[in-house]
Amino acid sequence: MTTMSYQEKAITFDCQGEQLVGIISQPCGQFGATQNTAVSTPTTGLIIIVGGPQYRAGSHRQFVLLARALASAGIHVLRFDYRGMGDSTNELRSFDNVNDDIAAAISALQFNVPSIKNIALWGLCDGASAALLFCHARQDDRITGLCLLNPWVRSEASLAKTQVKHYYTQRLRQKEFWLKLFSGKVAASAAGGLLRNIKAAFGERVVDKKNSGIKPFQTRMAQGWMQFKGPILLILSGNDYVAKEFLEYFDTASVWKSCLRHSTLTRQDISDADHTFSNAHYCSQVANLTLAWLSRF
Repeated sequence: MTTMSYQEKAITFDCQGEQLVGIISQPCGQFGATQNTAVSTPTTGLIIIVGGPQYRAGSHRQFVLLARALASAGIHVLRFDYRGMGDSTNELRSFDNVNDDIAAAISALQFNVPSIKNIALWGLCDGASAALLFCHARQDDRITGLCLLNPWVRSEASLAKTQVKHYYTQRLRQKEFWLKLFSGKVAASAAGGLLRNIKAAFGERVVDKKNSGIKPFQTRMAQGWMQFKGPILLILSGNDYVAKEFLEYFDTASVWKSCLRHSTLTRQDISDADHTFSNAHYCSQVANLTLAWLSRF
């Protein structure tokens, strides 16, 4: 990644009468007329959609590091707090209720950097889910790319299936497990946990009567994915149950089956990475993959 200095600016902007707080990271020379550093006129920006409950820094300052790395390479990045989170006003809301917040952030980035015409949304976990839900609900032409990391699709059944497939089947192959079982050292609670997970994974689907008129958020995510015409970068961690649950949906949910065949999809797997890419090596990989993808815009 090319090294370039960056600078940051704190901004506030309106969302439904509430005040949201964000940080724009960008190459030097963009804020203020006194800067002497020559930079090209930006046309593409990136907005980091936080996972929750989190504020704009991210776990282990992940979003700070990403924004600064991309800004140092010439990309303008906005990270911000939803209403009710961090320094923004109002009450905390869930990831499936932040469409207005995302729309306000898009307008704020364009207001502060008027030359930006194309905006990519970058989201980890339920931040990725929120990005897809926004695309399903709004179909905003200003969004020209999606970078999705370990999207959140969890339900009781999907978690149970993932645990049965990736944990319990592995345990059943271990000699140590059978020795403990026959010696009576496997606790009844552990055996009961396996049976409960099998029942939840393969039992009847539970219908939420209270919200029966609303499509499940996983379905709306998939529809947002397929409606989106721009490039999509999917980054998955190899050492993460959330990513494994996500992949289960491609195998079991009909609405997801065509998503991996999306014509503009680029998929990158980081085999040993954890959910938040928490060490410096994986964090750098994510930044480099994101930058390489953005360079194609």
